[in-house]
Amino acid sequence: MTEETGNEAQKSRETLIRERLRAALDTARQQLDDLEGNSRDTGDFLSGTDEPVIVPWELSPAREEQLQQRAEELEDALERLEAGTYGICESCGRPIDIERLEALPQTRLCIDCARDREAD
Repeated sequence: MTEETGNEAQKSRETLIRERLRAALDTARQQLDDLEGNSRDTGDFLSGTDEPVIVPWELSPAREEQLQQRAEELEDALERLEAGTYGICESCGRPIDIERLEALPQTRLCIDCARDREAD
C-alpha cells in the first residue's frame, strides 16, 4: 500500500466515523427534543384514576440529563476527531480498539483503563 493510498484510507475511515458520530448526536438531540415535548404535553393522562402511576414526564429530568450528557460526549468526540486525537486513550495514550469505538463512539478510554477506573 502506498502512502497516498494509506492517507485515502485514513480519510475514508475518519469520514465514516464523523458520519456515525453526527448521526448518533442527531439521534440524541432528537430524543431530547421529543422528551421536552412530552414533558409539556401532560393532557388528561391520569384523569379518572386514583392509582399512583409513573408517567413519562416524571422521568424526564433523569432521562434529559442522560441524553444531554451523551450529546456533550458525542460533541467532544467530534472535536477529538478534528484534532486528531480520536481513538487514543486519554489515560494511557494507546489506541482504543475499533470494536470498543464502534460500541461506544464517544469513549475516551481503552477497555483496560476503563476497567481500572471502574474498580477504583
